[in-house]
Amino acid sequence: MPAKLYYLKGDKMSDIKVLLVDDEQSFVETLALRLGIRDLKSETVFSGEEAISYIRENEPDVMVLDMKMPGMNGIDVLKWVTDSCPNLQTIILTGYSSNKDEQEARRLGVFDFLAKPPEIEILVDRIWGAYRKRQKMINNKNSTS
Repeated sequence: MPAKLYYLKGDKMSDIKVLLVDDEQSFVETLALRLGIRDLKSETVFSGEEAISYIRENEPDVMVLDMKMPGMNGIDVLKWVTDSCPNLQTIILTGYSSNKDEQEARRLGVFDFLAKPPEIEILVDRIWGAYRKRQKMINNKNSTS
């Protein structure tokens, strides 16, 4: 079954604010470079605690979040995001997790759950889909206010 594609040619990927969160510094920096080549700007942090500090100051549109990190893990961060920033869309990347982890992430409203390392075009497409979902949520909230 082909993957669902969200990205449409002509859309401005450079408008999307992406936060990359992973304790593997070389992995996340390489991922940021690969996204930059595709006109996606991103910021990087290396722990769950740093992610929350960053989000409090400058909420991104989409967060790409590692599941397994020392200290606050991906689920802990996702719980905080669900309570504090419900429009922030999160994509979880993981090299190892259980079905229980994925079920919990989906229950908390994760946009997508991908294996590490992700195929870059699939990740870009999921980032675009998450951004579109966020924009719809914001527009719906504004139209009912």
